[in-house]
Amino acid sequence: MNIADGPACVIWDMTYACPLRCVHCYSESGRRATRQLSYEDMLRIADAICSLRPPTVLLSGGEPFAVKGVFEVAERISRAGVEVDVYTSGWFLDLRMIERIPDSFSHVTVSLDGATPEVHDCIRGRSGSFDRAMNALAMLDGAARELRTTGAGRLDFGIDCVMIRGNFHQMGEFCTSIAPRFPELGHLLFGAAVPSGLAGRAEFADEELLTEDQIRVLNDAAHLTWLRSLSPPSVQVYTTDNSALQMRPDLIAQEVFFPAMQIEPDGEVRAMPIYEGSVGNILTGSPAELWQKSVARWSDPFVVETLAPVRTMKEWAAAARQIDYRFGSPEVLARIDRRPRYQEPAT
Repeated sequence: MNIADGPACVIWDMTYACPLRCVHCYSESGRRATRQLSYEDMLRIADAICSLRPPTVLLSGGEPFAVKGVFEVAERISRAGVEVDVYTSGWFLDLRMIERIPDSFSHVTVSLDGATPEVHDCIRGRSGSFDRAMNALAMLDGAARELRTTGAGRLDFGIDCVMIRGNFHQMGEFCTSIAPRFPELGHLLFGAAVPSGLAGRAEFADEELLTEDQIRVLNDAAHLTWLRSLSPPSVQVYTTDNSALQMRPDLIAQEVFFPAMQIEPDGEVRAMPIYEGSVGNILTGSPAELWQKSVARWSDPFVVETLAPVRTMKEWAAAARQIDYRFGSPEVLARIDRRPRYQEPAT
């Protein structure tokens, strides 16, 4: 599609409500007002999104399954011919929800940031979150197997692991210990944490964002081949440093970037998904005009000058903080200034 006509993906953070307190949370969910809209306004946003005709809508949060009406909203978007994917911690998933997923979502991705309870629960900030995620994966696996064997449909699900220094050593264990537990599992993605939200703090960049050596390993084709050799053949394993999210001018010129629209729970539209700064509200503004304002932000002189020299994770984190302070509203800046300094949690 022509990027000028609309986004390749719309990321809709439906709520900031969340049972977890992840150390790297880009939206600071669970630590701020939920900003969740009424059911009627969520349907209005769904219709506004559909008017842009994006290939994919990704529902996230916070925890999207904490939102009453999430299935109906997803079904409304799906009926318009748009693929709907959902990211979840798995905390709230039960069998009743699992039964509705195939009619509402094209893909379900469960966030799992550790191959052991000790690592996952530490990163996710709540004891028992590993067991909840594993239980959700088991229910998805059972439902997917039932649909496949009966020919009644399909349920595609996978695992997303946000890579920081605290779990980098567990990639192999994910492939040998986690993936084989779920025969219907479709994909396993290892993606570097990006310096947004809590992961953008200077202390987090110093202590937890991947080192340049780790980034080289993550991008190494031989390393990916090794991970795939450890995993069941049916599981697609991917790795990414997420540099496409930087929106550097050279990446945009090469079309190596992620042209997405991000919508916050109250309808505010971020100009660029990783960076603070609204271009308007999709409930009151034209979706097409908001998209054009987003595209224009990519070539803003300050943005171009700030991102052009970025090559390392630490440089990206520093650039993201500059952009946040330049374009963030007074409310956003106050929230940034209230963020506590990052301290490595006790395991």
